[in-house]
Amino acid sequence: MHRRYAILLAVLFAAGCSPAISSPAPAPEPDSGSAEESGVKPYDEVIPETAVSDTGLFITHRVDGKLFFEIPQEALGEELLLVSKIAKNTLGEGYGGEQVGNRVLRWERDGNRILVRSISYEIMADSTLPIYEAVEASNYDPVLAVLEIETWGADSAAVVEVTDIYTTKSPEFGPGIDGSLEAERTFVERAAAYPENVEVEATHTYTVTPEAPEGAPSWYEPSPETQSVLMHWSMVKLPDDPMMPRLYDDRVGYFSISKEDYGTDQHRVAEKRYITRWRLECPPGQTIPCEPVDQIVYHVDPNTPDIWKPWVKKGIEDWQEAFEAAGFTNAIIAADAPTPAEDPDWAAEDARYSVVRWLPSTIENANGPHVHDPRTGEILESDINMYHNVLNLLRDWYFVQVAPLDERTRVLPLPDTLMGRLLEYVVAHEVGHTLGFQHNQVASSTYPVDSIRSVDFVRRMGHTPTLMDYSRFNYVAQPEDNIPAPLLVPGIGPYDKFATMWGYKPIPNADTPLEEQPTLDAWARMQDDKPWLRFSTSDTEGSTPGDHTEAVGDADPVRATELGMRNIKRIVPMLVPATVHQGESYSDLEEMYDRLVGQWARELSHVVILVGGVDSQEKYGGQSGVRFEPVSAERQEAAVAFLNEAAFETPEFFLEEDILRRIEVAGAIDRIGSAQGRILSGLMNDARMQRMIEFAALAGSNEQVYTLGEMLTDVREGIWSELGPGSVRIDAFRRDLQNRYLDLADSKINPDPDDESETPADAQALLRADLRALDTSISRALSRSADRTTRAHLAAAQERIEEILDASE
Repeated sequence: MHRRYAILLAVLFAAGCSPAISSPAPAPEPDSGSAEESGVKPYDEVIPETAVSDTGLFITHRVDGKLFFEIPQEALGEELLLVSKIAKNTLGEGYGGEQVGNRVLRWERDGNRILVRSISYEIMADSTLPIYEAVEASNYDPVLAVLEIETWGADSAAVVEVTDIYTTKSPEFGPGIDGSLEAERTFVERAAAYPENVEVEATHTYTVTPEAPEGAPSWYEPSPETQSVLMHWSMVKLPDDPMMPRLYDDRVGYFSISKEDYGTDQHRVAEKRYITRWRLECPPGQTIPCEPVDQIVYHVDPNTPDIWKPWVKKGIEDWQEAFEAAGFTNAIIAADAPTPAEDPDWAAEDARYSVVRWLPSTIENANGPHVHDPRTGEILESDINMYHNVLNLLRDWYFVQVAPLDERTRVLPLPDTLMGRLLEYVVAHEVGHTLGFQHNQVASSTYPVDSIRSVDFVRRMGHTPTLMDYSRFNYVAQPEDNIPAPLLVPGIGPYDKFATMWGYKPIPNADTPLEEQPTLDAWARMQDDKPWLRFSTSDTEGSTPGDHTEAVGDADPVRATELGMRNIKRIVPMLVPATVHQGESYSDLEEMYDRLVGQWARELSHVVILVGGVDSQEKYGGQSGVRFEPVSAERQEAAVAFLNEAAFETPEFFLEEDILRRIEVAGAIDRIGSAQGRILSGLMNDARMQRMIEFAALAGSNEQVYTLGEMLTDVREGIWSELGPGSVRIDAFRRDLQNRYLDLADSKINPDPDDESETPADAQALLRADLRALDTSISRALSRSADRTTRAHLAAAQERIEEILDASE
C-alpha cells in the first residue's frame, strides 16, 4: 500500500460486524469524585456485545442508532483533517461526490469530557520569539463540541457519543442546506475505522422552501419540499512528518496557502505563501531521475461509461511527460477502481482515493478541486467531477471552431474516437488543477499568429503552451495550412513542463523554503527570454489583451479574429448538412447555430480588450522593465476600426433563410443585436474608460495617445455611419444596434441609483457631447431618409437623445 493511502482518508463499509474488540482495561480514576458522581458508566453498559464496532485511529461503535468513538490516548491532541462530502443527493439538488468543506480538528481531554476544537494555521510566529504567546492568544482554537466521557476503554481510551455531531445542523460539518433539519428523518448510516482515518456517513433530511419563480405574484408562497442528502465525513490524521513547503511566486501559476508571520525582522506582518503540490520523493539513497516512493494515483469512477474509460486514463497519464521534466518517471498513474469482490470497502467518497468522478448531470462542465495539508500545502487527495453533458459542450466547441479543418465533423454526431480525444483533453486540464496549477490564460498570446498556422511549429510547441489556458481548438488555422486534425487539440506544452519542474523538482542541499528561493528565482527568470513560459500577470484587472479566455493566437487579436471569422463563414453552410437528420427535430441545428453566433461574438470580444489595454509581464525586483505598458495608440485605433467593420456591420452571412426558417418564427434581430450589444458594452466598460483617461493624463508630451474622446467618436460614427452624405437607409439590424447604443449611453450618463457601476465623470461629459453631435447629424440626415421606417427611427432617436440629456441636467 502506498504511504499516500496510509495518510489519506478512508471510506466505505463492509456489511456486518468487525472482529471482536478486546475487553477494556479498568477505567482510570476520574479527576474528582467517584465514577458514579462523574457520570462514567461501566464499559459493557455503554458498549454492549451487540455493538457494531470497528478498530482503527479511533474505535467506532454503533449501538441502537447511536454512534460512539473510543479514542486512544495517543490519538488525543493529534491534528486530523476533516473532509466533508456529499455521497448522494436528492434529484435536482446537486450530485454525489461534491465536496462541502474541510477543516482541521483536534480532540482534547478536559477532565471527564472531550473537547473538539477547530484548528487554524493562518497566523504564525517562531515559538522561541517573545511575540509567540501573543500570536497564540490571538488564535484561540474554537470549541465545536463538548462531549461527556461515557466510559473508559482499554488503555484509558475515552468513550464518547458523537451522534449529534453528525446528525445536527452544523456550519462546520455541513452540508450547509438552507432549510429545517428533520431530526426524526436524520440518522447515522455507517461508520468505519482505519489505522489513520475514520469514516462516517449519515442521512440528513431537510424541509426546504424553494424560491418563488421569477415573475410570481407577491402573494405566492412556494410549497416546502423534502430534501435528503447522504453526507460522508472522512477524518484523517495529518502527516507526522510535514512536507517541506515551497514558496509561492506570482510568476508561476500555482494555487497557494497563506500565513501571516509575526516573527520576521520586517517592519510589518509578513505574508508567507506556499504552493499546493503533491509530495514526490525519490527512494532513500536515490536522486532524480527516479520513480517516486508514492505515486499520484487517480482511480476512474466505475460509473464512467466503458467507452470513455480509456480516454479518461489517457487524460490522467498525459501528465507523466511533464513530471519527467521535474525528474520523476511514472509519477502519475491511472487505475481502475477495484470491484466489490476485490475490495468491498472501496468507495469513491473515501478520501484515501483520488477519483475522476462521472456525474449524471446536464451541466456542461467539469472541475478539479483538491484537499491539502493547511500547514504545508501538501495535496493529499482530489476528486475530479466530470458532468455528463460536458460531452455536448465539447462537441459544439469543436464544431464551431474547427469544423472546416476536420472532415470528421461533416455529419453529427462526431465519431467516438474524436469525442474520446476531446474528453481526454478536458480530463487532463482538470487533472492539472488537482496537481496545483491555476489557469494560465496569457499563454495563448505568447506565440505569433503565423506560427500556429505552421505544421512544424504546432507539432513541436502546440498552438498554446499549456493545457491550463482556455485556448480550446485552433480556429486560427486555415484549411490551406493543412494542420493535421490531432494537432488542433491542445496537449501538454512547454509551460506545463516548466511549471511542473518549477514546483516539483527537488533542489539539492536546500533544507528550508528560503534556501530554495534563489534557485526558484533563477528558474522563473527563464521567462524573460522564453515568453511561452510566462504566467498571467497579477493585478491586471482584465486589461491585458492576451490574458482572457477562449482565445487562440491572441498575441494579435485583430489578425487572429480575422482568421477566425473566415472559418465561421465557412461553417454556416455546413450547419444544415451536419445537423439535420431524417425523422429528427431541428433542435441540433438551433443549438449549433446559437453556438456559432456566440463564437463570433466571443472572438470579436478579444479585440475589445486592446482598447485601453496594457501589455504585461509578471516581474520581480532585479528584472528589467516595468510590468505594465499601455497598448500603442495605433493598435487601439485599429482595433476600433476593425470592430466597426467586423462586429457592428450586420453579419449578413448569418442570415441564411434555409436555417432561420427551420428553427424559429422570429429572433434573428435580437440574437445578432444581443451579441453586438455585448461587444459594445465591453468597449464602453467603466474601468476601460477610466484607464484611457489615466493613460492620457500620464502620457509624455511626445507620446501618441488614443484618447477616450477619440474612441467614443469613432464608435459613434461607425454605428451611425448611414448618416453620411447621400440617401439614408438603415436596415432593421442596424436600427436595433443604434437603439442599443442609445440605451447604453443613457445607462452611463444617467445611472440607476442602485447600480454599483461608477462611470467616470469625464466619460459622462464626453458621451453627452457625442449625443449632441449625433443629434446634429440626425437633423441633417432626416430629410435624406430613403424610407418611412428610417425616418421614424431617426425621429425617435432624436427624442430619446433629448430625454437622456434632459435627465442628466
